[in-house]
Amino acid sequence: MTERQNPDLPSYAAPAARRSFRRIKLGLFLSSLAACLFVAIIGTVCTRILMLVMGITGAAMNYGMLSGGGFIGGMSGAFQLASYNFLLFFINVPAAWLALGLSIGRLPYRSIVRRPPFIRWGSIWGAILVGATTSLFGFLEGFISGVGAVAGGAFVGALAGALCGWLFHAIVQPANQLTDVDVDVF
Repeated sequence: MTERQNPDLPSYAAPAARRSFRRIKLGLFLSSLAACLFVAIIGTVCTRILMLVMGITGAAMNYGMLSGGGFIGGMSGAFQLASYNFLLFFINVPAAWLALGLSIGRLPYRSIVRRPPFIRWGSIWGAILVGATTSLFGFLEGFISGVGAVAGGAFVGALAGALCGWLFHAIVQPANQLTDVDVDVF
């Protein structure tokens, strides 16, 4: 006798049906490579924008970019560390692969196929990974500098993670894979 499922339960609370998805590993690999590249590009753009704003407002004349240990100094340091993210790709790519694999890589198996959860969890894990690594160097200068480094790193990581979540969803296309009918005979 089969067990009748409760239709009132949300999809994540129902027993998981064993389903095979294609392109999960490809999506994770390409998203983790893109994460390394996106963090470097966003960090470089944010560094240039911060330097431009400080130059326009005249704050660059009275404030050293990395000296002083203030909030802006920590944020500037986080942006500069993020811009050199590609130099440590052999550490960053496996870390991103692991974080994305344990978060958004499991969503299709839970029948979550809409794009917003992929973008949200990619953004959350990007903010955690980049914010944590930049905060390590920011807190060496002082507490206020560390808070600036956390804020700057979390901003860069959240943007890059959202792009990676979008890319993963575009590669895997879980909604199409759930609706495909398998007609293999042999």
